Amino acid sequence: MDVGGTFTDLVAIVDGQVLTAKVPSTQIQSEGVFQAFARTELDPETIAVFTHGMTVATNALLEGKGAKTAFITTAGFRDILLIGRQNRPHLYDLRLQKPKPLVQRDHCLTLDERMGSEGVLRLLHSESLEALIATLQEWITQEEIESIAVGFLFSFRFPQHEQQVAKALRKAFPNLHLSLSSDITPEFREYERFSTTVVDAYLSPGLARYLGLLAEGCRTSGLPIPKIMQSSGGVTTIEQASQHGALALLSGPAGGVNGAHFVAQQSGFAHVLTFDMGGTSTDVSLILEGQPQASTEALVAGYPVRLPQIDIHTVSAGGGSIAWIDPGGALKVGPQSAGSLPGPVAYGRGGKQPTITDANVFLGYLEDGAMLGGSVRIDRSAAAAALEKLGESLGLSAERIAIGMRAIANAHMCAALRVMSIERGIDPRRLALLAFGGAGPMHACDLATALGIRTVLVPRAGGVLSALGLAVSPLREDYSCSVLKTLPEVGEVWVSLCENLAVRASHALAIHSFSADLRYRGQSFELAVPVTKEMPYSTLADAFHSLHNQRYGWSDPSQTIEVVQLRLAATEPLELPNLTVSKPTKQRVSMPRLAWFDAQFQSIQVWQGLALGEGDCIDGPALIELPEATVIIPPGWHSTVDLCGTLVIKMSRNHEDISTI
Repeated sequence: MDVGGTFTDLVAIVDGQVLTAKVPSTQIQSEGVFQAFARTELDPETIAVFTHGMTVATNALLEGKGAKTAFITTAGFRDILLIGRQNRPHLYDLRLQKPKPLVQRDHCLTLDERMGSEGVLRLLHSESLEALIATLQEWITQEEIESIAVGFLFSFRFPQHEQQVAKALRKAFPNLHLSLSSDITPEFREYERFSTTVVDAYLSPGLARYLGLLAEGCRTSGLPIPKIMQSSGGVTTIEQASQHGALALLSGPAGGVNGAHFVAQQSGFAHVLTFDMGGTSTDVSLILEGQPQASTEALVAGYPVRLPQIDIHTVSAGGGSIAWIDPGGALKVGPQSAGSLPGPVAYGRGGKQPTITDANVFLGYLEDGAMLGGSVRIDRSAAAAALEKLGESLGLSAERIAIGMRAIANAHMCAALRVMSIERGIDPRRLALLAFGGAGPMHACDLATALGIRTVLVPRAGGVLSALGLAVSPLREDYSCSVLKTLPEVGEVWVSLCENLAVRASHALAIHSFSADLRYRGQSFELAVPVTKEMPYSTLADAFHSLHNQRYGWSDPSQTIEVVQLRLAATEPLELPNLTVSKPTKQRVSMPRLAWFDAQFQSIQVWQGLALGEGDCIDGPALIELPEATVIIPPGWHSTVDLCGTLVIKMSRNHEDISTI
C-alpha cells in the first residue's frame, strides 16, 4: 500500500497476477489505506506480508509540523544548526533565505565535554549532566518538548559521551523520544550528522503516532502488521520505523524505483531511467547494470539528511501542478499543486485553477466522464472553462494554454531526466525510459523523443507501481563505520572492518552488500564504490578511477585514494514472483475518441490495456487505457505487449519529429 499526495494505491500479488485498487488519499492517511483494502475481495487471513509506504514523515518536514525538539551538543557549538554550510544553491540570489533550523536557538543546550580525533579531550562530568537535566525538566513542562536530539563532536568515532547522556535522559524522561547522532549516522562532517539527527528527532513522534494508529487498524481488520518502506529501498519493522522517522523520509519514491527495477528485470532491461509522475511531483532515478543507483545524502526541504537512500531527483511537476501567469505575463506551471483536495478542476472537488491533469483532460487524453479511484468523475467542460479563463489574460485559446502547459511541464521533467543521466556522465540514448505514476505514461514518449531515447516501458500496473515496489522489497538494515585512511593503510585491516560490520547484522539478513565512500585525498566529496571483503587493492582503485572519470570527466591514477566510510546493506533472501499476463477475456476492441495529435483534434483509437495479451501490437497515434493510467502512443511510435504485460513502446527508425504532440 502506497499513500501519495493525491491517491492511495494498493497492489496485491496473487500467483503472479497483479490485483490493484486506487482511492483518493485522505487527511488521516490510514483511513485511505483501509478504504483501498475495502475495494478488494481479498481475505485478510490469506495475506502473507503487508508492506506500506507513506508521506507522513515527508509532509511533516515540508510543512514544518514535526515535534517540538531540543538539541544537546558540545560546548561552543550551540549555533551549528543555524550556521550550517556556506554553500548557496543560487549564487547571485541576494534574497535567498536559508530554511529555519528545526530546533530554535533557545532549545539548544551544550555540555562541557569534548572528544577529539584520538579520544577524550575533556571528560563529561555528572554535575554538568545533572544541571542539563534540571533545565530540560523545566523546558518540557513549559515548552512541551516531545523529542531530544544529541550530537557531540567526534561521536561517530567515540560515542561514549553520547551514550552516557542517553542513559541519564532515558531514566529522567522515559516518555520522550531520543535520537543520538552516533546511532543515526555515525559519520564525520558534524553539520550533516547533527542535521540528520535533528530531522530524525523532529519526525519520529508524529510518525510513531501514525504507525500506532495504522497497527491498531490492522489488528481490527485482521491484516498483518505492516513492514514500513525505508528511503534505502528496503523495508523495516514498524517498531524500528517508529523509533527512527528519518528512515522513512523518502518512503514512497523508493518504492517506485523498486517497482521499476522489478518490472525492468522481468522484461529484460538492465539500463533504465525511471520516470514517476504523480499528482504532486515527478521523481526520476537511474538503474544501471540491473541495480538502482544509491546515495548517502539528500537535501529535503533544505535540510541535509545523511542516510542510505535510493538516488532520486525530484521536481515540482505533477498532474496537480497549477498553471498561473507571472507579473511579466509569462505562463508558468507549478510548483504549487492542487493535491488531492481540492484537486484539479476536472475532479469537481473544489479546484478553481487549471492543472496539468486539466490540460490532459481537455486535449482528450483522459476520457470525459471517466471514474478515478471509484469516487472522482472527470468533467471536461469544467477543465475547459478554467483553461479559457486563464487564457483570456494572454489572449490565447484554451487549446494553446493546454499545449503550453504540457510543454512547460515536459521541460521541467526533461531537465530532471538530464540531471540523472547526462549530468552523471550517462548517455540517455543507451537507456530505456520506464514511465509510471498516474500521469507518467501520458508524457513519456515526448520526453523520450527530446532525449533521443527510443524505448519506453509502461508496466501494466504503471499507475500503482510504487505500491508494487513495496510488495517486492526485502527487509533491510544498514550499517557503517568511519575509516578516514588511505587505501594502502586500509589494506591491512580491510577484512576485519567488513567482518565487524557483518557481525552487527541480523542473522536472518543473510545477503551482505558492501560499499566504500572513496575520494582523492584533498577532495571534499566522495563517490560510493561497490566492494567485497576479498577485493584486491588494485581492483578497488581501478573501480574508483573509472567511476570518477564517468562522473567528472577525468581521473588521476597517480593520486592517493582515501577511504572515508565503509557501508553494509544487509537484506533478506527474497523469492520474487514471476509476473504473467492472463489471457484476454474478451476480443480486442478499440473505441475512437477526439484527442490532440499533430496540432489538431482528430479521431484516435483508444484500446483497453487489460484486453491486450502478449504479442499484441498497437501503432500510434493511439491511446491505451490501463486501470490506473493512460498511455499516449504518438505518431511514429508503436507498442508491443511483452510476456509480463509491460507495454514496450519503440520509436520508428525513420521518425525524426521531436514535437509529436
